[in-house]
Amino acid sequence: MSSPSYHGFGRGSSNAEARWHHAAQAIAEVRKRNREANAVVLVEGRRDRIALQNLGFEGPIEVLNRGWSVDDVLVHLLETYGRRSAQDRGPSVVVLMDWDRTGGRLQNNIRRNLESLDVKFDERLRSTLMRCLKPETRVVEGLSGLCDVLGPLVDMYDQ
Repeated sequence: MSSPSYHGFGRGSSNAEARWHHAAQAIAEVRKRNREANAVVLVEGRRDRIALQNLGFEGPIEVLNRGWSVDDVLVHLLETYGRRSAQDRGPSVVVLMDWDRTGGRLQNNIRRNLESLDVKFDERLRSTLMRCLKPETRVVEGLSGLCDVLGPLVDMYDQ
């Protein structure tokens, strides 16, 4: 079942509907954990945070580029959110860097540092969005332009 504005939207794949649903399902899962388990989503910049808020994220979203070193931001996350979510003992941090070259480098650096701090984190959303939305966007802030299509699907999976 697809909405009229959604049908055929995916420019880069003959299986666009499946890609969009898969992306929406992954976003909905993280949005629910963000809201219910207080799992913080770490993004690169302010526009990335706005894009997630446009998709209905209501829980904590932290920005990496705030004038602090990466290490200082990660220590702040550890001190504020802990090594695991207090609500469900799952990952306390969802790392969502862009799926371009720079975002990949940041993701790898953050992964190494969080592992060294023994912080449980989740990076599956980035991996899913990279596979499903690369034809449309390669950056988190690009999700803002896809809200009309993705928003209803995300809401459908996060009821």
